[in-house]
Amino acid sequence: MEAIAAELRPGRTLRPRAAKAPKTVLSEQGDESDLTSLEEEAEHITKTPKFRHKTVPRNNKKVPLNKDMEEACSGLVEDLSKGTGPKKRKLEAPAIEDDAASFDEHPSKKKRKRAPKVEPVYVIPEVERKQTTFRGRLGYACLNTILRTKKPADEAVFCSRTCRIDTIKKNGIEWVKDLGRRNVEDALKIIEWNEENNIRFMRLSSEMFPFASHELYGYSLDYCAPVLAKVGALANKYGHRLTVHPGQFTQLGSPKDSVVKASIRELEYHAQMLNLMGIGPDGVMIIHGGGVYGDKEAALARIRKTVEEDLPKNVRDRLVLENDELCYNAADLLPICEELDIPLVFDYHHDMLNPSLDLPPSEIITRANVIFARRGIKPKQHLSEPREGAVTVMERRAHADRCQRLPEDLPDDMDLMIEAKDKEQAVLHLYRIYNLQPVIHASLRPPAVIQTKETKGRKSNRKTRSKKDAVAGEHTLDADAKGLEMGVGIEGDEEDDAGVLQIVISGDFVQRGP
Repeated sequence: MEAIAAELRPGRTLRPRAAKAPKTVLSEQGDESDLTSLEEEAEHITKTPKFRHKTVPRNNKKVPLNKDMEEACSGLVEDLSKGTGPKKRKLEAPAIEDDAASFDEHPSKKKRKRAPKVEPVYVIPEVERKQTTFRGRLGYACLNTILRTKKPADEAVFCSRTCRIDTIKKNGIEWVKDLGRRNVEDALKIIEWNEENNIRFMRLSSEMFPFASHELYGYSLDYCAPVLAKVGALANKYGHRLTVHPGQFTQLGSPKDSVVKASIRELEYHAQMLNLMGIGPDGVMIIHGGGVYGDKEAALARIRKTVEEDLPKNVRDRLVLENDELCYNAADLLPICEELDIPLVFDYHHDMLNPSLDLPPSEIITRANVIFARRGIKPKQHLSEPREGAVTVMERRAHADRCQRLPEDLPDDMDLMIEAKDKEQAVLHLYRIYNLQPVIHASLRPPAVIQTKETKGRKSNRKTRSKKDAVAGEHTLDADAKGLEMGVGIEGDEEDDAGVLQIVISGDFVQRGP
């Protein structure tokens, strides 16, 4: 036994998987013959020549014989000398001080840690400084580009999550209602951002509640009343003005009864949303005159009749008309606005493309503001500019990324909606040019170097009058105006301004592009 103990002196290493030895096991009594066999086995193990370090698979760690292994072998010898002990005594593998996780996964398969995202450094160019007496509020429409493009995508903030009817059939109406709730919750975040950046005027997206006015899949907004009330309370607390602009398919002058009924439902949906928010009379709903259907006077008469006889009072109280760039200029709408006591929102860009003969903008604004004052509503107007290099009517209709100047005849105290692709950046751009409000530099983004003149909206199937006109860029109003005469609505501001990019969120959610 002393020889065996001497062989197991400290400092020696042991190969756990040695050459095979006789497998003799002690009986319950542990007789002498068994003891002799085990002594021979122990001697065979300890005298194996040239012991090497054990290589552990997967992480290639070398394990020397340590104190735990020595104690285990000593215990085995002691049991053998006494002739007692279990039938088998297992030698436990020594503990390895490396991270246990290294055994679970091959080093080559470990996930690499992503480097923290570095915020880009934006180079903001200087602007040309100008003077103005205007001290009203500037606003933007529907979407905040900074919040909408936040990363990761699930942190993006926007109020126009929508879907397709097929998705409603698949997921159910409660799923659609949840989209509306999420849109409203994000409106709270946008209002907070606006307040931090001194922007206190905004148009809410008409996609806030997808298909709420649909004949089959429509629903009441009462389920979301508490969250809507929070949005209105926050806007009222900060003194923000919230308005809406129902889409181009809102046609009060259509000769089709089904179209008029659908238009009324759309206005009722917007009115309910503003009412549940607790927004005052400044929260107006702006619509265009719509199509002329081959007879403008007859279409105006139908608009007049629908407003007087069919619109509920809460809808009519918020209704405002706006001149457009193709069918109804300000001179066409002012008489009906004055007759029905409906305010007129004057759009500078539309007036440039479809001017009112013998009626300058200053006179239009003066007459329109009389109606606003009589109704106790803060006057508002719309401002946009065509893109640089735009020639054809279709190109000139498209809004530029930003506006570079304020109108000369702009009243000092009124609200001006900036209809531009860069949304809040267009407002901050004018703030800098005219020193209207303090600007947080971290909120600024540089403008695009080149603005595309491509328009992604609806285009008429009608051809231009001749190939010569097309080549010369002398596209006339014919292609669009003829389509509108057939009852096709104008591409509305909601569609035009709903987003800077076309983004597919899943198979069904889409953020409509310009």
